Amino acid sequence: MNRRTVLAGVLALTTGLTLAGCSSGGEPELEVAGAYMPQPVSDMAAGFLVVRNSGDAADRLTSVTSPLSDDVTLHKTENRTMREVRSFEVPAGGELELARGGNHIMFMKLKQRPEQGEKVSLELHFEKAGPIRVDVPVKETTHNPKKQ
Repeated sequence: MNRRTVLAGVLALTTGLTLAGCSSGGEPELEVAGAYMPQPVSDMAAGFLVVRNSGDAADRLTSVTSPLSDDVTLHKTENRTMREVRSFEVPAGGELELARGGNHIMFMKLKQRPEQGEKVSLELHFEKAGPIRVDVPVKETTHNPKKQ
C-alpha cells in the first residue's frame, strides 16, 4: 500500500467516526410546565414543576438558583423522609415531576417571603441542556393541583 491509500483510508475512517459521533446520542429537548410555589409560612419554601424531555437523550437537573435564596437545593422524598440529592434524571422521551409529597426544590433562608399572586424567578441548570429560566407563580399555602 502506498501513502495515498493509507491516508485516504485514515481520512475515511476519521470522517465516519466523526459523523457517527454527531448522529448518535441525540440531544435533550426540555420544557417546563405546571410550576408553582405554595406561599411560604416561614423562612423556607418549596417549589414544584414538571420538566418534560421530548428529545432522544436523557439529561439531569443538577441545580436551581434564585434571587429569593442563596441556599436552593434538590430534595427527594422516600417513605415520608426527605433528603437532599445532587441531581434528578430527566429521561429521554419522559419527564421529571417535582410534586407535593415527593421530590421538590427547597428554598432555605428566604431573603423575603413572597405573597400569593407574586412570581418567583428561578433558573434550572442541567448537565447537558442550557439553563431554563422560569417565573414561578406563588399560590395559596395549601395549593395542590392533584387535588383539584
